[in-house]
Amino acid sequence: MTSTVTPSKVPPAAGDDVLKSGGVRGRFPRIPDRIRRGGLPYLLLLPALILELLIHIIPMLMGIVMSFRGLTQFFIRNWNAAPWNGLHNYDIAVDFNAPIGKALLHSFYVTCGFTVLAVGFSWLIGTAAAVLMQENFRGRGLLRTVFLIPYALPAYAAIITWVFMFQHDNGLVNHVLHDQLGVTDKASFWLIGDNSFYALVVVAVWKSWPFAFLMVMAALQNIPRELYEAASIDGAGIWQQIRRITLPSLRSVNQVLVLVLFLWTFNDFNTPYVLFGKSAPESADLISIHIYQSSFVTWNFGSGAAMSVLLLLFLLVVTAVYLFFTSRGRKSADV
Repeated sequence: MTSTVTPSKVPPAAGDDVLKSGGVRGRFPRIPDRIRRGGLPYLLLLPALILELLIHIIPMLMGIVMSFRGLTQFFIRNWNAAPWNGLHNYDIAVDFNAPIGKALLHSFYVTCGFTVLAVGFSWLIGTAAAVLMQENFRGRGLLRTVFLIPYALPAYAAIITWVFMFQHDNGLVNHVLHDQLGVTDKASFWLIGDNSFYALVVVAVWKSWPFAFLMVMAALQNIPRELYEAASIDGAGIWQQIRRITLPSLRSVNQVLVLVLFLWTFNDFNTPYVLFGKSAPESADLISIHIYQSSFVTWNFGSGAAMSVLLLLFLLVVTAVYLFFTSRGRKSADV
């Protein structure tokens, strides 16, 4: 005899109730999709924001606090014990009739002249090289790589090489200019005296122009070749094509490029420090090395911090004014 087994009712699993009620989302408030999608970019940027906070923001805020204190070598172990000077450090820095203020103003003028020459020549050489590299010729790829070598080299190694080249007795610069070409009457001192300013500009341009070359060369790839072909058919020469096609097409790139070069050059500390050491010549006393001397040579960290804050405010104002006028020029050009 065959027995029939009636299946018993199996109680529903605990998870079924959860699924019927909407799963985990039914027990907890459902997060809107818009918030979830919008929060992902911030989550990905969080590591960079933390590093920016630790490396730049917090030290900058500490420097601002230091600028209001009489922080010297006597209070290094306990900053809170340094007296509160208020705006006294700033008064000393901007008192251009006093020795400290005069020295800071002279350093500011030197830095402005250095920045104008370095940025101008870097942009000019980089743009000219990028335009020439647009033509097809044999060895163009190798030449592009050679042009980028100064940008790829470590800054300290490259500048130390220039220090050896600028040596008075056995440097390559004097050997070429004086011994080989006879341009100078005698071997020149390049790392002291007035010539130190020109040596500083040469090294800065040598370091910076490959970056300008790279930026402009990348921007030139977006200019249609048909424009040059049409201009050539209409009888426009190479200079007219550069003036009417190339430079207007590079306006937006040049606006960013000039600003970046300006900020890098005005804040440049590695170049004068490696070339001249802790004490730069008067003609090459950039404001970055001047602030370093005021802070770590004279051990007056409060005064050096005040100068740093003034430099920061100056760069912020110049950047804001530059962006304001360039944005106005871009809008008027679009109209």
